[in-house]
Amino acid sequence: LALHFGALQLVADGAPITYAEAEAAAQIVGPDVVITLDLGLGSAVGHAWTCDFSAEYVSINADYRT
Repeated sequence: LALHFGALQLVADGAPITYAEAEAAAQIVGPDVVITLDLGLGSAVGHAWTCDFSAEYVSINADYRT
């Protein structure tokens, strides 16, 4: 298992890698964030798109909960 935020690898062979928090934060700033998860099970590829999960978005949508 391997996990990357942008170009920064956070997990290798299923184990966390030491990284600078500021480096990781820099990889997830901006309108598009690429998160790559390699399960090591073959060459299949999938894509997922999501939306805004900012604090403001979560706060607004929390009001819809019944």
